[in-house]
Amino acid sequence: MGEIKKELVLIPKAETYIQYMLELIMKLPRTEKFSIGNEYKTSMYNMLEEILLLSKIPDEEKLNYINKIDARLNSQRILLRIMYKNKWIDERKFNYIIELIYEMGKIIGGLVKYYAKNNKK
Repeated sequence: MGEIKKELVLIPKAETYIQYMLELIMKLPRTEKFSIGNEYKTSMYNMLEEILLLSKIPDEEKLNYINKIDARLNSQRILLRIMYKNKWIDERKFNYIIELIYEMGKIIGGLVKYYAKNNKK
């Protein structure tokens, strides 16, 4: 039951993260807003959809979705570092977003361990 609670805790964290990122993407330089910004938004929306599906799918399939969410978070980290290195975002915003991603990553890591352990038969 505790892991289901972790899945649900992930939803508001993802909402906070996505809202902050959308505001940040809108402030990117125009050319980047429509290239890296669109890639980032698509990745975030797909990740959100996969998070929402976690509570709807059978336990045997959850590990696959959790791994997809983890991969999307990792790609978002990379895109974020690109934004930071090109000075499209400042260090304060970068550190705040990395912290939000880190918090979600810890929850995802816990879910991976739980479902990997409990899916072995």
